[in-house]
Order: sequence, then C-alpha cells, then structure tokens
Amino acid sequence: MITRPDTTTPYLQQPLHIVYSVLFTLFWVYTGFTTPDLLNWALENTLTLSLIIILAAFYNIFRFSDASYTLIFLFLLLHVYGSQYQYADNPFGEWLKEVLHQKRNNYDRLVHLGFGLLLAYPMHEVLAHGLKVRPFPSYLMPAELTLSLSALYELVEWIVADVVYAGNQQGMDYLGMQGDIWDSQKDMGLALLGALLAMTIVFLLKQRPPKS
Repeated sequence: MITRPDTTTPYLQQPLHIVYSVLFTLFWVYTGFTTPDLLNWALENTLTLSLIIILAAFYNIFRFSDASYTLIFLFLLLHVYGSQYQYADNPFGEWLKEVLHQKRNNYDRLVHLGFGLLLAYPMHEVLAHGLKVRPFPSYLMPAELTLSLSALYELVEWIVADVVYAGNQQGMDYLGMQGDIWDSQKDMGLALLGALLAMTIVFLLKQRPPKS
C-alpha cells in the first residue's frame, strides 16, 4: 500500500487509472439516469464533479499513488451511490437498518466515516510528496483537514437547504438529519475518527522494516 507516486507514465499507459475512470463514469451516468430526484442528485454531485476536475487538471502536475487512486475511487462510489437517492432513503442503509435493528438509515454516517478513512491517505501524499511537509505534520494535518472540510461541507449543506429548498421539508430531507439534532456533529466526528484510524494505520505500516 505504501508506495511513491508514479509521476512519469502517461495516463493512456496506466491501465488501472483507465479502468477506474471508465467504471466510475458508467456508474455515475447510471445513477443519474435512475435517480428518482434529479435535483438532489445534481446538488450532491457538485462536489463530485469539482473533485474530478481537480484530479484531471493536476494529473500531470501531481500524481497520486495507485493506492490513493483506489481509495479515492472507492469513496466516490460510496458518495455517488448515496446521491442516487436521498441519503435517508438509501437502499443499502435501509437494509442495514433492518438487519442491525437501527432507528435510522445510517448510510450517510458510513459515507462520512469513509470520507476520513479513505481520503486521509491521499491528503497525506499531497502533504508529504507534493508540499514536502515534515513527517509528523504530514500525519497530523490530514485529520485536521478532514475535520475542517467536514465542517465546511455541513455549512454548504445548510446553505443549499435554506436557499435551494427554501428551508422546507424537502430541504430537511436533503440534510438527512432524520430527527437527530446532533447529526452534523456526529458526521464530523465520524469523519475525524476515520482519518485518525487511517493515519494510525499508515504510520504503523511505515514503521515496518523494509523487506530484504
């Protein structure tokens, strides 16, 4: 898992990157055509599109490792599947709710945990290899960035719910609170937990002696 990014091989000679691009595009289009709420899908995917544009624009400037691209790919699938429905109505979340006897659909919590767990290592690569940040801050800052970005996302969600949906019930559904007044805080807490777990695992893996 812990490898240096390959910065020299062109995109068309990177079969793994091509496979991820094709699979994600097909899945993204599928969710767009099958969503019962196109406005919700479009709003949820604004950040998805922004991330893809950034990844494409910087592909030849800063190259992530295959491990990071895999983690990013998995997170985008999680998020896009969530955007296909209102998060509170996600089928997988409903299945978990029934199987685990939960009181709410927790798919949104799974995605927030995944945000920290899956994207902290790519953040670490940017800091360590792109910005040449010293080792200790390069492990700590992904957790701080995760918490900051989570808080920013919650603020953006609130603005969208208030402006686009005029604060009505559809806006409340978009927020996915499901009656939990601490929903935003729990989402941010899970993202932070995921990032801390990821960075702890990465740190421990890097302490292993290299194979002879």
